[in-house]
Amino acid sequence: MRALVRRTAAATPPERDRALDALRALAVLGVVLGHWLVTALVADSGTLRVESPLGHLPEFTPVSWAFQTLAVFFLVGGYVAARARGEGGGHRTAARLRRLFRPVVPLLAVWLVAAAGMLACGVPWRTVQTLGKLVLSPLWFLLVLAALTAATPLVARVHPLWPFAVVLHVDLVRFGLDGPGAAGWLNLPAGWLVPYCLGALLARRGPLAPATAWTLLLGGGAATGLLVVLAGYPASMVGVPGAPVSNLAPPTLAAVTFGLAQCGGVLLLLGPLRRALRRPAARTAVALLNLGAMTVFLWHQTAMIAVTAGGLLAADLLGHGPLAGLHTVPDGHAWVLARLGWLPLFAGALLVCGAAFHAYERTAPAPVRRPGTTTEAPRA
Repeated sequence: MRALVRRTAAATPPERDRALDALRALAVLGVVLGHWLVTALVADSGTLRVESPLGHLPEFTPVSWAFQTLAVFFLVGGYVAARARGEGGGHRTAARLRRLFRPVVPLLAVWLVAAAGMLACGVPWRTVQTLGKLVLSPLWFLLVLAALTAATPLVARVHPLWPFAVVLHVDLVRFGLDGPGAAGWLNLPAGWLVPYCLGALLARRGPLAPATAWTLLLGGGAATGLLVVLAGYPASMVGVPGAPVSNLAPPTLAAVTFGLAQCGGVLLLLGPLRRALRRPAARTAVALLNLGAMTVFLWHQTAMIAVTAGGLLAADLLGHGPLAGLHTVPDGHAWVLARLGWLPLFAGALLVCGAAFHAYERTAPAPVRRPGTTTEAPRA
């Protein structure tokens, strides 16, 4: 354990803000657990289709509030990118973009081969399409984050209220004036610019006062509740197959106000996180997850699919029907309990994927020359 702590400390620059790493780690875990809990691959007449327990069990909607953590990613991303702009500029931005996209290459290569193999073996196109969509759909996040990172010189000084105003007016046109649904896609950059610009604002002006963070948390939460209760926005903060409106595709005003509440909450957590990270074990756990964050994010759906497919093959060989919590319709509490039992297998499969593909995430930080120094910029 001590050797692991030493190796991890050596891979983490001492000037790095470990509390931000902890926020990123929590956000990654939120995405992974959220997808594993609300995504069901249902075996149906020789094919697989996606369903969500939230469509059958609305009482579990609060689960989506706990595990929809995208605003935290963009908050941290905006802060780090704005800091990098003043500490190495284009070199560090290019390094961050390489680190974002380099691990995507093996994922695409593996799934291209897997899709061709499945089709050659007679797997229905509908199943291949369903699995491919599950694997590739998280890539939209990388594209948006990369675009905002590249545009940091243009947006770093934009106040978060400006993109917030865009989201507000787009939703007024879309829902209040029955405007075209396609207009909602203007919110894809604008909605995530709100937490991104908030992070950049923190990098420029320093930490928010606790009262301001509490205002974000309580005000954003109250605004989200009012939008759901009075304006008819979905209560779920993740997409539910078959629902007429999603808060994420494209982002809605409710998703943005919810994200602001999340940002206020995590900013209040920074102090306790820094105290907790004084413990070597906590620092090591956070550092390890951050060193493989992109691998975990990219391969967690593949891990779930691998366990689901393996379970389906085993059930067929043993003459067993669909396995509860893995291939069955998520329409009861028994499914939820069964799914919780499958999570350790999902995690084990993800560890295998991480061991196989983590090397693609290991990129050396770009050297940053400063007057009179030859130090390297910390990796973001």
